[in-house]
Amino acid sequence: MKTPPRDDAYELLDSGRGRKLERFGRYVLARPCSQALWRPALAPDAWRRADAAFDREDGNRWHGRGNLPKEWTVTTAGISFKLGGTDFGHLGIFPEQRAQWKWIRETVSGAERPVSVLNLFAYSGGSTLAAAQGGAEVCHLDAAKGMVQWARENAALNGLQERPIRWIADDAHKFLRREARRARRYDAVIFDPPTFGRGANGETYKIERDLQETISLVRDVLSEKPLFVLFSSHTPGLSCRVAELIIAQAFPGAAVESGEMLLEGPSACCPSGIYCRAVFH
Repeated sequence: MKTPPRDDAYELLDSGRGRKLERFGRYVLARPCSQALWRPALAPDAWRRADAAFDREDGNRWHGRGNLPKEWTVTTAGISFKLGGTDFGHLGIFPEQRAQWKWIRETVSGAERPVSVLNLFAYSGGSTLAAAQGGAEVCHLDAAKGMVQWARENAALNGLQERPIRWIADDAHKFLRREARRARRYDAVIFDPPTFGRGANGETYKIERDLQETISLVRDVLSEKPLFVLFSSHTPGLSCRVAELIIAQAFPGAAVESGEMLLEGPSACCPSGIYCRAVFH
């Protein structure tokens, strides 16, 4: 007998025709997914029964947003998240990162030494919380003050509010340069830069222009005995092989591996970005 789904969990129900159908706790949502070029497995009725839908066909637009509460909670990969529908269709979680969160938690806890972790472009804090659960001291950085506050609320939701986490709202490159000058070093750095992003003071980030500088600055703040560097991206056209070449060149001597990040459910799977890890021995 199939185990019934938990009311607070995440599940990919279906994908296809540029869309994905997901369950976040008790709410089912249909949202864009550019890589889902195949046909959906479920009948159209299953998609029509979604509590709400989001599309970008005529600007960013929700349908049925009133069916959703202002905020609710889901738990996945051992981490609880506060969710809420944003104007850009995001909810406060990227569940394709679940495998990375588990890996971060296990790698940090298995290090058998104190570990300091820097999480850049950190969004709502999934990687921050995974590292803290593993026992790390963490610095969480995002350019948006609102997202830093959201991540702090997620920390409290997981009982991690007393853990050693620094919460920073700043431009990533400015922060990295200051940390390098201060000789502050980290044993692990996690970063998921945007394809295009804009900071609070008008700074812009373009991954094709700025990624190499980001990696160079990351290298400047690594400790003498680093544990890992974890890069992930949702940028179309950035393949695993390209990421491996970039990361291997930047961190010679590290063991480099890459793969696709996947949204997965009992009967559905959808690629959603890539990751690349450099592990030091």
